[in-house]
Amino acid sequence: MSFEWNIAMRYLWSRRRHPFVGVINLVSILGISLGVAILIIVMSVMNGFDEDLKERLIGLRAHVIIEKEAAFTEGETVMGRLSRLDGVKGVAPFVQGEAVVQKGRWGAGVLVRGVSPDLERSVTKTFDSFREGSLAGVSGSVAVGSVLADKAGLEIGSEISLLSNLSKKPAVMKVTGIFSSGLYEYDERLVFMRLADAQTFFGMGDALSGVSVALRDADRAPQVKKEIQSELGYPFVVQTWMDMNRSLLGALRLEKTVMFLILALVVLVASLNIAGSLTILVIHKTRDIGVMKALGATPLNLMKIFAWNGLALGLGGAFCGGVLGAGVCALLKNYPVIPLPKDIYFGIDRLPVVMNSWDVTAVLGMAVGLSSLFSFYPAAVAGRLDPVKALRYE
Repeated sequence: MSFEWNIAMRYLWSRRRHPFVGVINLVSILGISLGVAILIIVMSVMNGFDEDLKERLIGLRAHVIIEKEAAFTEGETVMGRLSRLDGVKGVAPFVQGEAVVQKGRWGAGVLVRGVSPDLERSVTKTFDSFREGSLAGVSGSVAVGSVLADKAGLEIGSEISLLSNLSKKPAVMKVTGIFSSGLYEYDERLVFMRLADAQTFFGMGDALSGVSVALRDADRAPQVKKEIQSELGYPFVVQTWMDMNRSLLGALRLEKTVMFLILALVVLVASLNIAGSLTILVIHKTRDIGVMKALGATPLNLMKIFAWNGLALGLGGAFCGGVLGAGVCALLKNYPVIPLPKDIYFGIDRLPVVMNSWDVTAVLGMAVGLSSLFSFYPAAVAGRLDPVKALRYE
């Protein structure tokens, strides 16, 4: 080990003449630790909510949607071609359109989605979100969202009237299922119907609105989109779950970036403490610096001593903060320390926490980097000291 490192470690907790230097260093490490821990916790919780929202967004919609500008009559052919593509886990047809739902004197606009229950299970998690009942396999059955059911006073067995712009008279349907996706807009406006019933209801014959595609890896949706578009060509239109939620996902990324920058100020302030503590240390060690220079130490040697000091403080703070942050994240993930309202966060009773290795690495790297950066000035001052002046007043 170099003599610079040995001297730096001796100076780090110097108590003989200047006990307050050790206290200041301890405060600096504590500040960095808290800043790092807070950053890791907040970023991990935000990652958890992002993942939970992602699961909800693609829970009722597939990873990729294929629609057509003209009548979509070649459903079986397209589904066969898509199922052979690499990375495709499942395909299912759907029919979709706007309608008005009525229950007594109450009415509201809804989005009717016709699906084939067996095939739909392979592309979405629709049937995992049912609170009561399911979408029955008999004609005339529908499933409604929990918010819509509460507003209209619906329960299993209730009858509702649905009217589309192509209907001459309302279609009377029976509620056989109530789902709760956790997304208010879906639970308020979405109504599921059997595929054949939806085709009849919208007067589409055997045509489809589109085909849903589930992928083995949802993050590969943009690449698979290009493959599908190349496979099918015009006039088919391919959209991924990212395309359909572009604004929301963009807002979440911006929020995460801004939160990182704001909380990074905590680490910045703690790193400034390191500059202050090292400056005080340089002042107190002026005589030692003069002696070392008189004995042949170069300015670079002296700079290394105080740079090692700053790096050691940064590493210590980053390590302690990383351990603390990981511990709190594990606690929040496994125990309902902060209870979540069940009417908003359906299916989860604790904070969703996902520690991302890239985020943790960025936080730790930033803490160590800032600590090293702010130790440069006092290290440079120590390297420039004149040994004669340093020893003159001692």
